[in-house]
Amino acid sequence: HVQLVESGGGSVQAGGSLRLSCEVSGRSVNDNCFAWFRQVPGREREGIASVHTEPGTTYYADSVKGRFELTISRDSAKIAAYMMYLQMNSLKPEDSAMYYCAARPQSCTWSAGDFRSWGQGTQVTVS
Repeated sequence: HVQLVESGGGSVQAGGSLRLSCEVSGRSVNDNCFAWFRQVPGREREGIASVHTEPGTTYYADSVKGRFELTISRDSAKIAAYMMYLQMNSLKPEDSAMYYCAARPQSCTWSAGDFRSWGQGTQVTVS
């Protein structure tokens, strides 16, 4: 089982930047897909960025490509953990949403239903 904890959300003006963090830990953190999803009320959870730990390939949804960057690194302070970040630049009001990090074994998909482990979410508001 994988545990995830997000941080870094907040309010920002259009055109600004935010960086979200996700602390990943657990017994089975290797050979996983880690992803960022976002959701606004009344709409489905949308996958926007993902990375597979081996070999580290990243994927982006068209809505964020060129503006958001996902990075991942081993947490040197812990035996089995990663830190995942989402750098969000040139933010738009339509980027306002609750942002979640998620994990699933093996391959990456864009379907929220395929992910079994989720963080609690962090709110991003762009005005």
